[in-house]
Amino acid sequence: MFETQLTECARKVEAVLDDLLTEAARPGEIARPVLLAAAMRHGVLAGGKRLRPFLVRETARLFGVPEARALLAGAALELVHCYSLVHDDLPAMDDDDLRRGQPTVHRAFDEATAILAGDALQTLAFEVLAGEAVHPDPRVRAELVLLLARASGLGGMAGGQMLDLEAEGRFAGGVPLALPEAAIRRLQAMKTGALIRFACTAGAVLGEAGADRRAALEAYGATIGLAFQIADDLIDLEGDAASAGKATGKDAGRGKGTLVSLHGAAWARAELDRLVAEASGHLAPFGAGADLLAETARFIAFRKA
Repeated sequence: MFETQLTECARKVEAVLDDLLTEAARPGEIARPVLLAAAMRHGVLAGGKRLRPFLVRETARLFGVPEARALLAGAALELVHCYSLVHDDLPAMDDDDLRRGQPTVHRAFDEATAILAGDALQTLAFEVLAGEAVHPDPRVRAELVLLLARASGLGGMAGGQMLDLEAEGRFAGGVPLALPEAAIRRLQAMKTGALIRFACTAGAVLGEAGADRRAALEAYGATIGLAFQIADDLIDLEGDAASAGKATGKDAGRGKGTLVSLHGAAWARAELDRLVAEASGHLAPFGAGADLLAETARFIAFRKA
């Protein structure tokens, strides 16, 4: 049931993304650079689980939001996520050659094009989210734009990526920093967790939900965001590039501090069990209507790629 729903949603999101990128590249009054448009498509339309848009759709469904609106908001979020991957793969960042089993954008094209593709994907995301098709009420759209900006920027994903680079020793003479647990949790809540929290909160915003239910979904998003990162670190430690679709074993090679490296794989698996139970608890106010979101928490925690 869950896998079918996730795959079906990914197919729909892929179609929305294809349409958005086709429209963005269509010639008009301003010439659209063909190479840049191709690089944007390469960075986005390479498959993937589309988990974040799925979370937007499923949380929005709790409040009766039309699917088309939720998919469009989810697609905007996925554009931000994909831009972050394009930039994260660059030589100045993680220096990866493989993403979702295909060459990264800077390998398929070049570094300058990859930088501009990421920039263009980010700005397209906010253009989409501000459009009337997402919600007829401009106040709702403005709040979504504000929340995504916060989740993406200095206090969210970008800030968390900077903390991650600092911890690797990029700016401390090449010596990795031994981060305490609280600092690791803060870094991960920003770098990985912020967009996942937004995905869950966005559904409540689209549905104009009350404060209590919105808080419950935000707490759920924070919990599964942590589970996502712990599972990701386990995959990096124990997985292989063929199944993961990207290079593995890089965290240990860089001396990167993670909760898995701090506490060990056995602790991580036990913690994932605890987080899945905690996530289900946050969904209690929604009853059986949130069963698919409870399944999502289990999928996130125990996935292999």
